[in-house]
Amino acid sequence: MTFQKTHEMPTAAEALPGRATPLPTDEVHYVSGRPLKGPHPEGFETAIFGMGCFWGVERIFWQLPGVWVTSVGYSGGVTPNPTYEETCTGRTGHAEVVQVVFNPHEISYGELLKHFWENHDPTQGMRQGNDVGTTSRSVLYYLTEAQRAAAEASRDAYQAALSKAGRETITTEIAPAGPWYFAEDYHQAYLAKNPAGYCGIGGTGVVCPVGVGVEA
Repeated sequence: MTFQKTHEMPTAAEALPGRATPLPTDEVHYVSGRPLKGPHPEGFETAIFGMGCFWGVERIFWQLPGVWVTSVGYSGGVTPNPTYEETCTGRTGHAEVVQVVFNPHEISYGELLKHFWENHDPTQGMRQGNDVGTTSRSVLYYLTEAQRAAAEASRDAYQAALSKAGRETITTEIAPAGPWYFAEDYHQAYLAKNPAGYCGIGGTGVVCPVGVGVEA
């Protein structure tokens, strides 16, 4: 991955113009063969997580029982339909994110949140390990008010656990989901297509109490 160094979010005037047409991408998931863009089974739900480099993040979620399909993309910024190279300039405002379509009868949003918190360091601001910049920030983009409430409650629960362990303050951005832009085809299921590929994410080692008796 190209390390992105910009720490400041661009204004609308500073942002790159992007384009009106979506980028070409995979139509089905490389591992499951399920459609990335739907239709998805009735009653399934969608969640969006950003934890740094989306290659490794997507693999965490596609391996979970109850997850129907995953995809990687860009969200939280200004530029429409950005390319990966454009996001790396820091002038689109987008984070690298993973979209997770799941069966809530098999895995809950709270359980997904537990995997989110435990598999990266949410205290690092505009970075994740060696991946530096706005694209690598920790984000939770909610699609419903129930998701917002669960995300905020899980953040507070995990902050208490981190503080007890002597760790820093969570910097995760929790915000309503905005426009979602699919990343290019070579990014989709990258670590299945390239098993020796880069994966820079890593957790704090602190257990998130959500999913082990504490409600999200």
